[in-house]
This record gives sequence, structure tokens and C-alpha cells, in this order.
Amino acid sequence: MDNNESPYPQEAPKETPPPEPPRAASPAPVAAAAASASKASPEGWERAALEKLVFATLDEQRRNRRWRMFRSMAWLVFFLILLWAIALRGSGTPDKTSPHTAVIDVKGEIDSEGEASAEFVVAAMRSAFEDDGARGIVLLINSPGGSPVQAGIINDEIKRLRAKYNKPVYAVVEESCASAAYYIAAGTDKIYVDKASIVGSIGVLLDGFGFVGLMDKLGVERRLMTAGENKGFLDPFSPQTEKHREHAQQMLDQVHQQFISVVKAGRGKRLKDSPELFSGLFWTGQQAVDMGLADGLGNLDYVAREVVKAEDVVDYTRHANVAERLAKKFGTSIGEGAIKALHMMPSLR
Repeated sequence: MDNNESPYPQEAPKETPPPEPPRAASPAPVAAAAASASKASPEGWERAALEKLVFATLDEQRRNRRWRMFRSMAWLVFFLILLWAIALRGSGTPDKTSPHTAVIDVKGEIDSEGEASAEFVVAAMRSAFEDDGARGIVLLINSPGGSPVQAGIINDEIKRLRAKYNKPVYAVVEESCASAAYYIAAGTDKIYVDKASIVGSIGVLLDGFGFVGLMDKLGVERRLMTAGENKGFLDPFSPQTEKHREHAQQMLDQVHQQFISVVKAGRGKRLKDSPELFSGLFWTGQQAVDMGLADGLGNLDYVAREVVKAEDVVDYTRHANVAERLAKKFGTSIGEGAIKALHMMPSLR
């Protein structure tokens, strides 16, 4: 027997069972643990929610502050541009140069809101007359007419400036010089036209519509209440009385006579005796020369070179810039009622 061999029988070794996989914690203990942690640390989720609320409030305040700063800067920039434009307009006249012909555009309808307003045209004329380099002033006209008031202001200023500075003023007509535009041209020393220009229309009109018959057919009743028996004068929805018609005609006749007087004073003996001269008809440029309404054929370059004797042309025309248009829009609604009333005034068109 081997010495290493035991005399007693040995038991077979027991097999070790494999380890069990870890079990997921049941929801109940997790909830209990969370509740325990919450009780142990009450500042946890409440602090997080409070911090989020505070940060959101701060962000909102910062956004509002930035927006207020942006609006303030935008208004500041706008007013700086407006002041710059006004200053530029006041000092933007051409420098005194060598002898030249000053030109001022009178284009489009003549009214207080357009670029052919008395405000713009008169300001440009003053700058041109005050410039020692300007040997003569040319009004470059292309207009169907407009307000007799605006035209009258410009005509009066032409005569005043011409007498003060002793400089000649000429009118050069492009496509048209009718009604109020001719009212202006009549105040110049001489009028030059193209042979195909439209010139004249020395008359006055007051236009509108009447809807009384249509309203009767539609069964619409006009309810107009006034204080003053003639306050409804020219109301398109009320019948026109003979008294109102006569009053309107008297107004038109008076303005027409003012127009005729201005033309006769400006043109004098150059006008040909014709019964149709002041009838409201218009003629071509060639016919206007024959009738004495114009002095000759010629364009701007011709007048500058041959009449003024200063071939260089400098434009003195005033234009409404962007800042001025915006500034006017702010006050548009203030006088809207008055503007509508002014649109009913007689027109030289």
C-alpha cells in the first residue's frame, strides 16, 4: 500500500452552484430611497426649480433691456439723420463758381405737397439769385398745372427777386406748360418752347361728381346735418342748388380774371389779340410762339449758350429727401380733414 494512500474512503467533492444574477431593485425601495433622500436633502429639486426661474427672469430682463436700448438707438439715429438732412438742405446750395446758368426744375403737378411746390421752387430761386456766379436763371418746366395759390406765390417771388438782384429769368418748356405752370412762366422775361410742346390752357376748373339720381334709384337716403345753410356746399350726395352753382361760378370767374391779369402783365404787347387766348384752349409750341404766348423755340442748352451766354449749367433744384418725407408722414393724419377740404379748391389744370 502506498504510503500516500488514505485507509479511509474519501467523499467526492461537492460542486459549487453558479452565482445567481443580480435582481433589479423593486420600485417600492427606490421610491422609499428617493423619498428618504428628499427628506434628507429638502433643497434639491426646489433649489433647481428656483434657480431656473431666477435665470429665466434675468434673461427676460436682459432681452427687454437690449430691446429698449435698440429702440432708443434707432430713434437717435433717425433724428440725427433728420438733423443732418435739414442742415444739408440749408447749406447744400452750389458753391460760387465761374459764370454759369442756374436751372430749377418745375416738374409734375404744382401743389403744396409735391416737389413743384412754392416752398421748394422759391427756396431754389433764392439760392440761385444769391449766387454771384449765376448769370441767369432758367425754370425748366414740364407740368400740367395745379394750384393757383402755389403758382401765384412763385410768380410773385420771380418778380421780387428779379428786381432785387437784377438778373434775367427764363422759362424753358419741355413737354407741357399748362394752366398753373403757364401762370409761373408768365412771370419770366422770356419763354422758350419746343415746337411740339403743349402750352396754354389759361382757364380754371372745379370738378366733382353728383350721385343724387343713383341714390334715388338704389333707395339710399342721404342724411346730412349742418350748422349753416350753405355748409353742405359741393356735397356730391346732395342736389346742387342754383344759388350754390352761381356762387361757384363767381369764384371760378374771379380766379380766371386773376390768371388773365398775370398773363397780360407778364406778356404785355407780345400777346396777339385772339378771342380764344383765354378760353382754356391749349396749343403746340409753334402755335404758342405765333400767338405771343412764347418767345421762341429752344431747349435748355440753347438758352444757356445763346441767351444767358453761360454754357455751364448748375442745377439748383430742391428735392424732398428721405428724412423729410418721413417727417411729413408723422404729421399726415393731423391735418387730414383740412387737406381734403383743400382738394376741393379750384385748380388750374
